[in-house]
Amino acid sequence: MIDIDKYIANMLEFKESIGYSRGSYEHVLKNFRNYVFKVYPEAEVLNEEIVLNWCRKRDTENPVGFRTRIQKFNEFLKYLASIGIECYKLPPNFTPKKVRHTPYIFTDDELLRIFAESDKLIPNPQSPMLHIIIPVIYRLIYFCGLRPNEGRELLTADVDLDAGVLFIRKNKTHSERYVPMANDMRKLCIEYKQKLDQISPNSEYFFPSRSGKPYAHDWLNKSFHKLWEKSKIDTNKAQVCVYSLRHRYATAIMMKWLDEGADINAKLPYLSRYMGHSSFSDTAYYIHLLPEHLVRSSAIDWAKLNSLIPEVTDNE
Repeated sequence: MIDIDKYIANMLEFKESIGYSRGSYEHVLKNFRNYVFKVYPEAEVLNEEIVLNWCRKRDTENPVGFRTRIQKFNEFLKYLASIGIECYKLPPNFTPKKVRHTPYIFTDDELLRIFAESDKLIPNPQSPMLHIIIPVIYRLIYFCGLRPNEGRELLTADVDLDAGVLFIRKNKTHSERYVPMANDMRKLCIEYKQKLDQISPNSEYFFPSRSGKPYAHDWLNKSFHKLWEKSKIDTNKAQVCVYSLRHRYATAIMMKWLDEGADINAKLPYLSRYMGHSSFSDTAYYIHLLPEHLVRSSAIDWAKLNSLIPEVTDNE
């Protein structure tokens, strides 16, 4: 029997050593391990039959879940091949291409309305920090281009208010990075921290819930939707989420560079690193969201970027 447990443990250790979270792969690989032990208990090689049978799309899986499971499992197969262990290799185009949906990009006026609405919150005796947290957390996510979870899970120890720098810890498939804040954002965080210390001194998290732990994903989105519903124009039926702030950040930076006549090809790697993208194409994708007259700018060398930017269909 192939020693799957050993190879899974070794791969997880390797992934952690290069900045990835073991939790991103562990569940999928243990699921596969249990499958092999149950269906192919005498297997000595992960052959084509074993691999393809496990890779069949399940009735309970949506396309995104299926694609994610196979991608993580394929990393395991690649790892085995890299250390000389015989196994079946999945064809390059085994899973369908990821379908990107065009995100909604906030206008300047919409952002101002959202932030202004957050400033109107009044103290709530049941959640004494809420009216203090909401005006800051969404501004921090936007002005620092953070993923929503990076904002709500931010540790107090990882916020250097003297230097104006955030330390973003690794999570899922994302590596660690430092994110500098603009000075006005730093000042806002300093004022917020003074209030936090009065209500919740020695808080482990920069934005603690009543339990002292980070707010849940659902809370972050629901609170944002309330701000959006109160601030938006009635005729605007756009579907938005907290992640829309990050999308807006990326396009705003690119538009600023293009307005300044900067070489976006030279600038893009810096934005990619700042936002913590694992793939350069994730950053280059935002070029498709720019206004048409900017996309045609001579500052964009499409010959260089064409191979990096994912294909976009009319349905995206």
